Amino acid sequence: MIPDDDLSRSLTVADPDDPGTTYISLVGNTYAMLVTGEQTDGRYCLIDMRVPDGGGPPPHRHDFEEMFTILEGEIEFSFRGEKHTVGAGSTVNIPANAPHNFRNASGAPARMLCMCTPAGQDEYFLRIGDVVAGKDAPPPQLSQEELAERRRRAAELASTYRSEFL
Repeated sequence: MIPDDDLSRSLTVADPDDPGTTYISLVGNTYAMLVTGEQTDGRYCLIDMRVPDGGGPPPHRHDFEEMFTILEGEIEFSFRGEKHTVGAGSTVNIPANAPHNFRNASGAPARMLCMCTPAGQDEYFLRIGDVVAGKDAPPPQLSQEELAERRRRAAELASTYRSEFL
């Protein structure tokens, strides 16, 4: 049987241009928190990722599913050590626990949607990144000490958010 409709939950409309959207600068990328775990009762989160040329996270893995849909440009995914270049219109699913990372090696900006299920990656990014004014806001100019603090915080919180850097 399907449970009754949960009337405490409401429709969510995600618009990256909405002034209420939270933007995070992280590892040179700008991430818009479109749909949060709070809005989905923890079921998933959806993040709009703007990745400049050369941008992307270090190799890592986590025990949740992660799916990327490339909207603009091209992204190189490393999955279990093998590289795959993926262009606009394609979708990539990263199974839980698999070592991976992505990098924009295209010479031009790229943009993709990232869905994580269950949610939590949205909270992690909010705790380790820096809030910026919008999608085109420059990343903050961080000192070496501030960069070291961000890396320390990311490593310290990784296990809380079911992730591991490799």
